[in-house]
Amino acid sequence: MKLIRKQLISTGFALLVAFAALPVIHAAPASASEIKYVVNGVPITSYDIQRRAAFIKLQRSKGSASEQMIDQALRMAEVKRLNIRVTDQEVDQAYARFAQGNKMQLKQLDGIMAQSGVTKQHFKDFIRAQMSWNQALSARARGGGGRMTEQEAVRKMLQQGGAKPSATEYMLQQVIFVVPPGEKGSMGKRKQEAEAMRARFNSCETTRQFAKGLLDVTVRDIGRKLAPELPSDWADAIKKAGAGSATPVRQTERGLEFIGICSSREVSDDRVAQLVLNGENKSGDQNADQISKTYTEELRKKARIVER
Repeated sequence: MKLIRKQLISTGFALLVAFAALPVIHAAPASASEIKYVVNGVPITSYDIQRRAAFIKLQRSKGSASEQMIDQALRMAEVKRLNIRVTDQEVDQAYARFAQGNKMQLKQLDGIMAQSGVTKQHFKDFIRAQMSWNQALSARARGGGGRMTEQEAVRKMLQQGGAKPSATEYMLQQVIFVVPPGEKGSMGKRKQEAEAMRARFNSCETTRQFAKGLLDVTVRDIGRKLAPELPSDWADAIKKAGAGSATPVRQTERGLEFIGICSSREVSDDRVAQLVLNGENKSGDQNADQISKTYTEELRKKARIVER
């Protein structure tokens, strides 16, 4: 569900990182910190609050570091109740994507987090909290009847006197030129190889044959995808490319990629009706920020928050 599109992690977020003239902030050791709040039995220390204050400053945004940490504690307690778990690997991958999105090496990002007083660990904790909370928001939306089944969608359309809608169905193939994190210097050469293979693409039947003479090239059959199901970061490029051609080459966390369009056709069935109607319903949903705010306020009302 795209309800939470405006939240942090899906593709990254716009943190304004000031590369020059960052003041060096020496973080107080965690052992020297004091407990400032206890939220449902979970302590929030002065160290936590200092790190969040540095993070707010780095973002060039406004807000109370204490209140943000209280909200984070409330949300993570709810995440735990819902049995939502974001793995360390997922957090590390999101951290790496953020570095890449800001055209930095991981060591550069680590240095900025340390120099600004945020610390890498605090930023990763923030990422984990955002990813987890996004899942909680999606679960809440689904629990509120956010999606219709295929049969419900068709029944609603017939009640409204409308025919089943149509949508383009694509047969897709993904080509990945793998570039390991430690070999970014070879990106230029790899891009030339990827562009050359993309230019030769005219059907999905010959892709693997073209890839045989190339090192570290993965060809993956995505299969059939209806237009409403296309990944948001690829959708426009796929629609523009058309059958028998490929999308432009893009740099991703894996290396360089493009998607070949094997074929496309117009279809009209129950699945299309479900996707179209669910998409229309989403446009009437509350703004994601407002949903998050309302949910958090509900958690606050039920919480025990003690200030020390």
